[in-house]
Amino acid sequence: MDDQVTKIPNRKDEHLRICLEENVRSNRSAGFEKIELSVNALPGLDFDSVDTSKVIFGKRLAAPVLISSMTGGSGKTKHFNQMLARAAKEFNIAMAVGSQRAAIVHPELEDTFRIVRREAPGALLFANLGAVQLNYGFGVDECKRAVDMLEADGLYLHLNALQEVLQPEGDRNFNELLPKIENLTKQLHVPVLVKEVGCGISGQTARRLADAGVLGIDVAGLGGTSWAAVEMHRQADPMRKNVCRTFIDWGIPTVDCIRSMHNLPGEVLLISSGGLETGLDIAKSIAVAADLAGFALKFIRAANEGEVKLHQTIEQLILELKIAMFCSGSKTLEQLTGKWHLAEG
Repeated sequence: MDDQVTKIPNRKDEHLRICLEENVRSNRSAGFEKIELSVNALPGLDFDSVDTSKVIFGKRLAAPVLISSMTGGSGKTKHFNQMLARAAKEFNIAMAVGSQRAAIVHPELEDTFRIVRREAPGALLFANLGAVQLNYGFGVDECKRAVDMLEADGLYLHLNALQEVLQPEGDRNFNELLPKIENLTKQLHVPVLVKEVGCGISGQTARRLADAGVLGIDVAGLGGTSWAAVEMHRQADPMRKNVCRTFIDWGIPTVDCIRSMHNLPGEVLLISSGGLETGLDIAKSIAVAADLAGFALKFIRAANEGEVKLHQTIEQLILELKIAMFCSGSKTLEQLTGKWHLAEG
């Protein structure tokens, strides 16, 4: 087996440590300060009647919140997946796992992912593999294994071109991936979603993916975790560190990504992630165009402080979303859609 493949679990642990201990945020904003919600001083609602629920792929969530792809694939990350899955069940929100490549090539690591479904038997769960692996020996069978491992409701294919080209172990052949993604959408028994990992997806690229049969776009835009920053902290060579530093702010801010999605087919799920911090950011995302809002670093750092902190964090986000809905006169998420404008200046 390729030596780089056998080191995947160690790399997962290293990524997790860096995200917990180092400054890995982009220097640029995700753009939510540019969006203002409509203010309704006379909302005409009972606050208790505000409904934050949302049906996604046939499952009703209590709130449009996604625990974004983060962990799994090493022994040290198993307890994080367990804790996050418990939170997904407790709050009836969605969850996506980190890349399952490690468990495909190391079956002994499968339980670091299987534990998610055991802890959250009814949750909306998304499996995850790197799209580039379709050029490195992975195909429909491996994708089905990832889905079955999680008993998942959908499969994320993540696009991480910048990260792959910056990391020493990177897989850098992104040639002709779209036809392979299209073939996968026709053969997999669950929806295929595509996400970036912090650099964003443009409306034009999203439309090409939708035309290929992709049923979900997670923009994962600039403004949150920068994987160039993460990889910078892994580099020993000063020149390679400088190259990573150059690209820390590479990408499309999350809000700009979401605003560019006006030509997506209505059946395509749109997920806002990358730099979201509050329930107000969730509300702004929904108002502009999104169906779901994802958080990664915020949740993993909360989980690192313990289950109580993680639950408090999620509870606060949902309360903030509900308050924003109430104060904009929106009883449902559908009523919130469109109630925004660009901030002056």
